[in-house]
Amino acid sequence: MVQGQQGPLLMRCAVLGSPIAHSLSPAMHRAAYAALGLDWRYDAFEVAEDELRGFVASLGDDVRGLSLTMPLKRVALELVDTVDPVAELIGAANTMLFEADGSRSAHNTDVPGLVNAFAERGITVADSALVVGGGATAASTLAALRSMKVSEVTVVVRDPSRAERLLDLAAELGLRTSVADFSQIERTGGFDLCVSTVPGGAIDPWADHFANVAPVVFDVAYHPWPTQLAIAAHRIGTELLNGLDLLVHQATLQVEMMTGRSPAPLAAMRAAAREELNDREPA
Repeated sequence: MVQGQQGPLLMRCAVLGSPIAHSLSPAMHRAAYAALGLDWRYDAFEVAEDELRGFVASLGDDVRGLSLTMPLKRVALELVDTVDPVAELIGAANTMLFEADGSRSAHNTDVPGLVNAFAERGITVADSALVVGGGATAASTLAALRSMKVSEVTVVVRDPSRAERLLDLAAELGLRTSVADFSQIERTGGFDLCVSTVPGGAIDPWADHFANVAPVVFDVAYHPWPTQLAIAAHRIGTELLNGLDLLVHQATLQVEMMTGRSPAPLAAMRAAAREELNDREPA
């Protein structure tokens, strides 16, 4: 993916991050290209935060877009000409597009991807939600919930003093927000939605409680699966979404942006992601 290649340009895209070996993006994007009849290439590159500027500068005219995972979502905003409103609000971009005129733009498809994942289940509006976690995914979740007309959110974090940035975002979004730590969760309940944005296993001791706080639970973990939260939700009949739902929906938006083709082949991309995960399971 460097300058100096001769002959017709083969369009290329890639996912960057560190670590990156776990990424399902190559499987999903390659499946999309195959379904769309595009002779494009999609690769994965290990790129640390302090390496992103040099990597982007080395790219040639054959590059159309980059998918960005941690820890690159914030620093990417410094390397583009324009930033979409969602990425600017969240302070994080997971997509970089390269235009024919040499300009670059940054976008966030995590937020609309989460909204679309809910919408696929027929969930488009809600009044209240509980969000577990205080990181970047929680920030994207707040923005997604606001676009679904949610007005009241409780955020559960281990250390409430570290939720200041999230509270600032919630205020900017116009959300009525309260913060609780895990010693207070027994007093939480009666929400429309529950979204856990923490890694699988992080809330195992409280899985039964979180499975009961809302009729719909979105656990952003997807591997290993099922989590204890998923098991608890299934046991009592709570509707359950997982991280693969989010991952596929944000990736379809990336494919549409990068290729200019819409709609992206959601079913083919989901099947490819599931097949990749199954291949990773120990024999």
